[in-house]
Amino acid sequence: MKKNEKYPIYSYSNRELKILESYIEKEFGEYQEVFHEIVSPDIHLDIAIIPPNAGQDYYKLVTFGAGAYKMNIPKELKKYKLTRAEYAIFLPKTWDIKSEKEEYYWAIRQLKNIARLPVDCETWLAFGHTITANEDFSPVAENTKLNSFVLLNSIGKNNQIVKPVKINPFEEINFYQLYPLYQEELDYKLQNSLDDLMNKIDETDLDFVVNINRKNYCQQAL
Repeated sequence: MKKNEKYPIYSYSNRELKILESYIEKEFGEYQEVFHEIVSPDIHLDIAIIPPNAGQDYYKLVTFGAGAYKMNIPKELKKYKLTRAEYAIFLPKTWDIKSEKEEYYWAIRQLKNIARLPVDCETWLAFGHTITANEDFSPVAENTKLNSFVLLNSIGKNNQIVKPVKINPFEEINFYQLYPLYQEELDYKLQNSLDDLMNKIDETDLDFVVNINRKNYCQQAL
């Protein structure tokens, strides 16, 4: 172990990890490549890379490690088993997932940042929650104006919502999809509701595959 490395504080048991890995392959698709985290100060956060295939011609990136941390869920919501979660983002087949250029790497960076947010802020995330990419509300990268995300139920390889997986007799792992937003869309959602925002977005742009150039559905006309 290198001097600057740390062991994670929160981790799955071997049994839980095997259940999760098997479930990710069952629901999202088989993967042979994983972005392994070298330094893990809190949770050990790896990312499974499911490559494009004939049925779903895009990359699927899915975390495994975030759910080892039990989020600080309000008492009145604990009955819904929301304490654990993993996160996904889908990228076009042309995306250079191994590039360190920010125009590509932001997807991995934001996936990891959001997965760690509940640990860093002692908070919780669930369906419908929104997160800004940067504290100054700047875009995720210079080649797009998308600057935030809303968490939606993740979609699996059969184009169906991925249901939670029971990790032990008492707890489940939920799967949330990162859907990028523009600032105006974020503002609209916060002022109204997620349903209102989703109703404004054309069905073709509700595709979960990231499109950095999609229409901004809440931008005021000049």
